[in-house]
This record gives sequence, structure tokens and C-alpha cells, in this order.
Amino acid sequence: MKKPITESMPSAARTLYRSIWLLTGLTVAFTGCQDPAGEPAAPEEVSSFKLIQERILTPSCAVSGCHASEQDGSFNQHKLVLSAGQSLRNLLNVTPTNLSARTDGIVRVKPFNSLQSLLFHKVNPDPAHHGGKSYGTLMPLGRDPLSVGQIEFIRRWIEAGAPEKGNVADTTLLNDRTPSVITEFEPLAPPASGEGFQMTTGVFDVAPNFERELFIRKNVGNSSDVYVKRMQVRMRTNSHHFVAYSFANEAAAPQRGLIRDLRNPDGTYNFLTLLSMQNHVFFAGSQSPSFDYTFPEGAALEVPANMTLDLNSHYVNKTANSLKGEAYFNLFTVPKSSVKHIVRTLNWANTNLNLPARTRTTVSRTFTAAKPMKILALTSHMHKLGEKFIIRIKGGTRDGQIVYTSTDWEHPDMVNFPTPISLRAGEGLTSEITYNNTTAKTVSFGLSSEDEMGIIFGYYYED
Repeated sequence: MKKPITESMPSAARTLYRSIWLLTGLTVAFTGCQDPAGEPAAPEEVSSFKLIQERILTPSCAVSGCHASEQDGSFNQHKLVLSAGQSLRNLLNVTPTNLSARTDGIVRVKPFNSLQSLLFHKVNPDPAHHGGKSYGTLMPLGRDPLSVGQIEFIRRWIEAGAPEKGNVADTTLLNDRTPSVITEFEPLAPPASGEGFQMTTGVFDVAPNFERELFIRKNVGNSSDVYVKRMQVRMRTNSHHFVAYSFANEAAAPQRGLIRDLRNPDGTYNFLTLLSMQNHVFFAGSQSPSFDYTFPEGAALEVPANMTLDLNSHYVNKTANSLKGEAYFNLFTVPKSSVKHIVRTLNWANTNLNLPARTRTTVSRTFTAAKPMKILALTSHMHKLGEKFIIRIKGGTRDGQIVYTSTDWEHPDMVNFPTPISLRAGEGLTSEITYNNTTAKTVSFGLSSEDEMGIIFGYYYED
């Protein structure tokens, strides 16, 4: 076997040979990165999705408290993480938690179809692009809305198939900073004289990097019983929701005109405000900044004389500047003579709760209709130990069908049914609620924030 050629060389020659060999290797390595013309290869082009992740999702959506991880406080509501490495699989062809979107067959992102993609609807403030339908609050919540260019970039990416790799949208769109939202807020015009009432929270400040939720009890303004056919809500940008509540016990209602904040300036809960919430009965609400609902033909909601409502407005501010909050609520009335069906508030409560300490418990209760009835809308009410609230139809051809699901005890969904749920006498609804009692004591039904509740709220009328 031959020895390597360097072993027969003098020491100095061997050193020179190795230096030449190393230099030659580096030269080959360098020239290997050039194209045939001798120019360095162009770096790989950044994909459209990576740009969406880096320029939009990561800085605006995948932030603490929103869509950063499963530990975010809002995760139980949306079940969506948009952090790098997780976002694409959580978006493509995934059914959303948003019930209105699910009902319309919309997924989070449907390749080649932006109008069937909830992501596009949630970042686009123009309601005209989805027929005026509401799919909840505009995103990103508490931050500046996306620009016209950013929204169009997302749309083109979806229409190109929402690929993970490849540059399929005009990158210059990301530099277009044209505002998608008109910053000047236009108050909601009140009903004409004699045709209804307007209620408003008034303008209030939301501190930088703060989540403000307040309540203020006001008179509707009706000196006699009235019948409400239509309701409208309008709120400023960055609103999370607006809800109007009546009271189970009017005598225990809070002082009129007094603003009651849910959170103290340091972010802790205000106990007295929490306590007043236990007296609430749902009256109306919206998670969309613009909401317009009309009861079916011949149906109207009865509002007793001299009624008061607790107006609840919630705003999120994740910017470094203070912003303004404001909500308007219109109630349009019709003569009683035109009302064939008197709409009432559904209030079916399971008061038989016994939740053992440090135990997850699912409790069911069926409520039946004494007379045939039409269910127009449903929402739920549980306290902080509530993890999931399901409502099923009991009896009839739809027996067992789930018609409502909520996993957010603070801000439950309000579901309107364009085709009312028909129940015959003896049929009804079943509440199926999962509680996770993490405390060291048994918890029962009650009005305090340390007790629990399980109530089906909604609208109905009897046939």
C-alpha cells in the first residue's frame, strides 16, 4: 500500500502543500455557490405566508392575552393559536368556534376562497363583503386595524390557495398603509319621535394597555308598556361587546347613572360590580360594532313601563395611547295592535347545583314547554367555574341536537335563529354544563361571585 505523498516530503514542503490544498478547497466551495455565469445565487424568496406571519400575525395577533398560546385568557373562547410554527395548521380548513360562521359553512381559511374564510372576514371592517353579516368583533382587537394593503395581501394569498411556500401576492401591498377604518366615529341616529328610544353609555376613556368594562343603569324612557320590533347597536372600534341587562330583582338594582367598572385601575376585579352582575337578566346584546336585528313578522318584545336597563360596554386597548369608548342602543317600537306574538325573555335556570371541591362536574337539566313555543335566540349565563355550556333540543324529530355552545363564561355567544326552533308542549331544551371547581369547598347555585349559575337566556314567543 502506498504512503500518502506528503509523508515523503520535507516538513516545510508538507506545510506548503496543505495550505495550497486548503485554499483550493475554499475556492471550490465558494465557486460552487455561483451560477454558471459566475454570479452568486440569489437568496430564496420569502414566501407570502411567512410575510403574513412576520408582518401581521406575530406582531398583531399572536400576542399575550390574544392568540399567542393556549394559556391566553381568551383561548377558551376562540381556541386559536397563531404563533409561528402553529398558525397555518390551525387555520387551513379548520372549523371555527364562531357559531355564525359555522352555520354559514365558513372555515378559518379555505384555500382559493376568501369569502368562505373567517380570517378574511375578521380583519376586514367592510361588512358589504359578506352581505352585511356579523361574525363578531373586528381583529386585531385592541390594536390598530389592518391597512387596506395588508387585508388585500391576505385575500390574494387565500385566493392563490393559501400555500405555505411560494410568493403568490404582491409584496408591495404590505407597505400600503391606507387606513381600512374611518377613524371619525359616526353616532347612531335615534329613532324618530314616537317610534322608539335611544340609550347610550356616553363617551369614556380606555387607558393604554388596559381592558375596560363598565356598567351604567339607565331608564329606557317609556312611561307605559311598549313593544320593540327592532334593535340597533353601534360602537366605536376596539369594542369587545355591548349587552343590555334587565334585573331579576329591580329593588336590588344599582344606582341609576353611576358608572361601575368591572376592573380596578390595577386590573383586579371590583367585587361590588361583580356582585351586581348576579342580578342580571339578558335583554339584548352584540359582539359586532354594528348590529341590527328585527324580530320575525308580527312579533315584538314587550318592555314594561318605566323599565331600566344596565348598559354593559367592554373595550380592549393594547396600544400605548388612550382611546375612546362609546356605545349606542336603539329600540324601535310598534303599536300593540300590530303585534300577533309577544316576545318574552327566556329564563330557565338550573338552581340544583352541587359542585364538589377540586372536581370537574357536568350537570344537565331539562326544561319543558307548557305550550307550543318558538325560540328566536339563545345565550347562556354561568360564573367563573363554568368551562362549557351546551344546549340541546329535547324531544321531537331534532331530539338531542346541539343548538348552542359557549366556552366563555364572561362573554357568552348570543345566537339568533333565522328559522325559529319550534317546540311542542312537553318538548324543551336541555342545558349541559361542565364546571371545574378548583376551590377547596363545595360550590352551589347562588348570587355571589363565589357561587355558580347555569341559566339559559333567550327570546321566545308562544304559538
